[in-house]
Amino acid sequence: MAVGDYYLPYTSTPFEGPEKLLEIWFASSPAHVPDAHAPKNGRIGLRNVPKQVWEDMLDIVKCKVLSVIEGEETDAYLLSESSLFVFPHRIILKTCGTTLNLLGLPRILEIAHKFASLPSVYRCFYSRKSFMFPERQLGPHREWKDEVSFLDAIFPNGAAYTVGKVNGDHWLLYLTTPGQSGVNSETAPSSPISFSSSPLQSESGEENETNQTLQNNEIDTPFTQDYTIEILMSNLSHKARESFFLAPPVQDTPSESPSIIGRTLSSTIGISDLFPPHLTTLDAYAFDPCGYSSNALLKWSNGIEDGCGGEGYYTIHVTPEEGWSYASFECNVPLSTSPSSSAKDIPDLHTLIRRVVDIFQPGRLSLTLFISNANNNNAEEDEDETAVEAAQRTFKSALTAQRSVSSSSGGSVTGDGSEQKDRMLYKRTDKINYQFGGYNLAFASFEFR
Repeated sequence: MAVGDYYLPYTSTPFEGPEKLLEIWFASSPAHVPDAHAPKNGRIGLRNVPKQVWEDMLDIVKCKVLSVIEGEETDAYLLSESSLFVFPHRIILKTCGTTLNLLGLPRILEIAHKFASLPSVYRCFYSRKSFMFPERQLGPHREWKDEVSFLDAIFPNGAAYTVGKVNGDHWLLYLTTPGQSGVNSETAPSSPISFSSSPLQSESGEENETNQTLQNNEIDTPFTQDYTIEILMSNLSHKARESFFLAPPVQDTPSESPSIIGRTLSSTIGISDLFPPHLTTLDAYAFDPCGYSSNALLKWSNGIEDGCGGEGYYTIHVTPEEGWSYASFECNVPLSTSPSSSAKDIPDLHTLIRRVVDIFQPGRLSLTLFISNANNNNAEEDEDETAVEAAQRTFKSALTAQRSVSSSSGGSVTGDGSEQKDRMLYKRTDKINYQFGGYNLAFASFEFR
């Protein structure tokens, strides 16, 4: 496949783009870590762990640190296979390929205890999309049941779920809830409360809608809202993929660093404009011969849902090869389902989905919104729209409605000088809502029409 005067490389070894996502909370909020009132150089909790200690843990997982950006509340590590985010009270480890994500968990527990005096786990989440090449995985990642067994050996009362079509795109989730009995042993987590329910599996058909409520006796809601939106995309268009292949080096010309190429690419294709640039600190990396990763720290404030604010993140990872092309977007900034008032604002959920999908032009995609919301549990009784129902409505309107988008090439020129082209339209193939104790999940999958 020619791209200008060079060709997109095609290797015989496929790469697994879909990531394994491990998130461990050692406290309900930064205010609840032991040294919250005694910061060292402005840092508390897990953020005081030396970089070398994290790097040694990542050696177990089989990935390396490429770069780091340090924010006011978060440290974002860009990895050779995805990302690591370190907060005072929790850690997020997201790795792709054949990395051994879960094998890092015992070491993470030891690190939290030794370096941050955090001997127990408040919550643990592990999730991933269905693998493209499960036979290539190693260790406990060969099969979902092996991953669950590995986690069950650490968290005796965890719960595992399958969301979506078993014979199609689906999303796998393992989670625990806050324990009641404190510390079990030196580095072991608290015993979580289990959910008594079998995994939800959707039936085949163009559109399947399922709602399931999973309640436990004592609902525990985090002190601050936890919000994560993921957009998991496969079968990227040729036009979208070609941007992520490096051009051959020009003879006698100094080569640019992968970070500089990554930032230039981010600006060229619109990633830098997903959120207002003045609120964003972006770290990007372009791989040779192909591939892309980026982390960004975001400042958000009043005007978003409950009027709170803070420092959030987004992360993007791209595998552009034909046959297994994949891109993921993840963000923890709460996004409104109401339209944003101006371009200087954090975008609303509808706008963000459009922007991401316009960049990657996937043939198939799944969206998940995982959100803690204490007041949302009684929304149906109050005849109000729940957060997940609003998200599902937004997912559908963003992806199935006819609309146009500005483009730098092709299409018709409008009066303001920008060019227009039709956006890709999708049909929804799955819609599933879950309600956990203190958490809600919206899952939807779409295919190109």
